[in-house]
Amino acid sequence: MTLPSRVKLVDVGPRDGLQNEKQAVPATVKIELVHRLQAAGLKEIEVTSFVSPKWVPQMADNAEVMAGIQRQAGVRYSVLTPNMQGYQAAVHSKPDEIVVFAAASEAFSQKNINCSIEESIQRFAPVVEAARAAGIYVRGAMSCVVGCPYEGEVAPLQVGRLAQLMKSIGVQHVGVADTIGVGTPLKVKAAMEATLQHYDVNDVSGHFHDTYGQALSNTLASLELGVWQFDTSVAGLGGCPYAKGATGNVATEDVVYMLHGMGIDTGIDLDKLVDAGAFISDFLQRKSGSRVATAILNKRLG
Repeated sequence: MTLPSRVKLVDVGPRDGLQNEKQAVPATVKIELVHRLQAAGLKEIEVTSFVSPKWVPQMADNAEVMAGIQRQAGVRYSVLTPNMQGYQAAVHSKPDEIVVFAAASEAFSQKNINCSIEESIQRFAPVVEAARAAGIYVRGAMSCVVGCPYEGEVAPLQVGRLAQLMKSIGVQHVGVADTIGVGTPLKVKAAMEATLQHYDVNDVSGHFHDTYGQALSNTLASLELGVWQFDTSVAGLGGCPYAKGATGNVATEDVVYMLHGMGIDTGIDLDKLVDAGAFISDFLQRKSGSRVATAILNKRLG
């Protein structure tokens, strides 16, 4: 078994992490967070989403945030675009990548976006086509790959079917997401293997929530399959509005600490990353969701 020697992390904190925050987070704070993440060495950052402010008021400042970022060469800035309207609004802000999403669970799709999986894919087809014609990279997020709050267990067969549908409309890369954090290593491996039947290992990433404390184990299980790209969230920000009690994405700091301890390169400066997490946690007036950040900050206090 050979583990990847290098891993790329996509920090989804500014978008996935902050979207459900009840208190308003000003654009200036979001921009500062992006700047701190890129200063820490992150090469891909999911910045915002172009969704209706009626549904996600926290992201109403999407264009302002994108315009305010001092872009760095070699960093990819991605945005979520749920439909053609969102894509058309996003294009003006010149994202390097757009993200479309669909669920592996029929029930989740109905509850989340009021349509079937097939319908959601048809809805994205013109978005994918337009983005690729404009030279914008397209990433697909596949949610609920091991479990759904409404349907329970999700079979690997359903995950494979969704990956195939994503491939059929031209999605270039897919993220295998355990949205409610119920996955354990063998289940996550099965979902990954189902995806790898349709996508090359270089075009697949893992996205694990830490609801049951399994995210690092699930990351390791994916690394063992050769997967070398993962979504993480600084300070463990985020949750899922459709999954009661689902905690945030796995903390970027925790994944970086684990990878560095395994001799796997990330290009990320852990101390600067901890500072970025402390910055946003201080603003939100709560403790970081990262165990590693907590340990390092306590150690600094001596």
